[in-house]
Amino acid sequence: MEYSPFELKNYSTDYKMNTILIKQAKIVNEGLITEGDVLVKDGFIAQIGTNLIVDGAQIIDAKGNYLLPGVIDDQVHFRDPGLTHKGDIESESRAAVAGGVTSYIDQPNTVPHAVTQELLAQKYQNAAGRSFANYSFMMGGTNDNLEEILKTNPRDVAGLKLFLGSSTGDMLVDSSAAIESIFTHTPLLIAVHCEDETTVKNNLAHYKSQFGDDIPVAYHPVIRSEEACYLSSSKTVALAKKTGARLHVFHISTAKELALFDNSIPLAEKKITAEVCIHHLWFTDEDYASKRNFIKWNPAVKTAADREALWKAVLDDTIDVIATDHAPHTLAEKEQVYTKAPSGGPLVQHSLVVMLEAVREGRISLEKVVQKMAHNPAQLFQIEKRGFIREGYHADLVLVDCNSTWTVDASNILYKCGWSPLEGTEFHSQITHTLVNGILVYENGKVHELRAGQRLLFNRNE
Repeated sequence: MEYSPFELKNYSTDYKMNTILIKQAKIVNEGLITEGDVLVKDGFIAQIGTNLIVDGAQIIDAKGNYLLPGVIDDQVHFRDPGLTHKGDIESESRAAVAGGVTSYIDQPNTVPHAVTQELLAQKYQNAAGRSFANYSFMMGGTNDNLEEILKTNPRDVAGLKLFLGSSTGDMLVDSSAAIESIFTHTPLLIAVHCEDETTVKNNLAHYKSQFGDDIPVAYHPVIRSEEACYLSSSKTVALAKKTGARLHVFHISTAKELALFDNSIPLAEKKITAEVCIHHLWFTDEDYASKRNFIKWNPAVKTAADREALWKAVLDDTIDVIATDHAPHTLAEKEQVYTKAPSGGPLVQHSLVVMLEAVREGRISLEKVVQKMAHNPAQLFQIEKRGFIREGYHADLVLVDCNSTWTVDASNILYKCGWSPLEGTEFHSQITHTLVNGILVYENGKVHELRAGQRLLFNRNE
């Protein structure tokens, strides 16, 4: 294994840090692209300028490549603890930094579910010194754990996750009284998975009566339908408006739901925000024929018309954040019949290059990609000193070459599960360097074995 110039001590963040000077980069930040140098010192961005000279600094010659703030993925499932045959903190955060993701927010449907303060604390302890990227973990909500929810410290926990439709992990919250009580009482950001459970169950029963367990996967977006999504998301948005709760709706997948969100006010003033995932921007229901269960997600990948509406919503700021819902399963699990094959797939290594491909195709600007994948997640979750290239901010940085062709295949996939729904896809951009807290953790195809991730903190009043 090749090591970077930094020393790793006991898998902690106690590193000997070099001063790093990134030269002649095209810096993409806050709606502008400017050419310049960035000096990294003691884990932070010390200076941004031109023609900087620093004696003894390690030089990274950007050669006109693009320097971005590291991607902040607000929704991942790294499967740790309890499901580590699929993925774990080390394997999936290693893949993340190779893909330019420097911070992530992990969901509570692990084993055991993170639904008490003790179990949540155990997840943080488990990640300390093991993660290549910065991390936070969501508190999980249930029908009867409001007392535990109210103990959550908003300073060092990203928010509360509610599954309002069943998915992997069976954390369904289906008591209307419990949901309203949570919305009324918690000051936390509430992130939700919205699908109407009754609609999904009825649709599934209908197709099981025809096909048994071996339902053709093409019916997945019919079973987890547009109506199932809209019924749940519209009800949840109405409740947030009634109670004044801070609501963030994960993985919007339909055109119909977009009318629920407002793009007429700045993000900082929004009480209700929305996220879209990479797979809903890349795939359509036509891809089930070739990709089968490997693009089976909840909510389902839907029509080309839905995909186009989601893209429009990204561009006009109806949708605030682009994320992955990274959720690995083994090949054997995904190759089972429809009713037994779990939903979800791995994407955190490839989310940024997917969006860079869209830049190349003229669908979106590079500045907009940075807004949706770095700036907005940082603002939306109020993450402290991350998500921007600013002096005094943590040096979470990604250098990309937008003229480098490569193909996703088994030899370059870092997910523990060993597969990707993007296998065989040719991309024309590549991540060359990733810095996490000023530590060079990824360089030209090699991950340096440096667990540089830190626990995220949030600018909130307790």
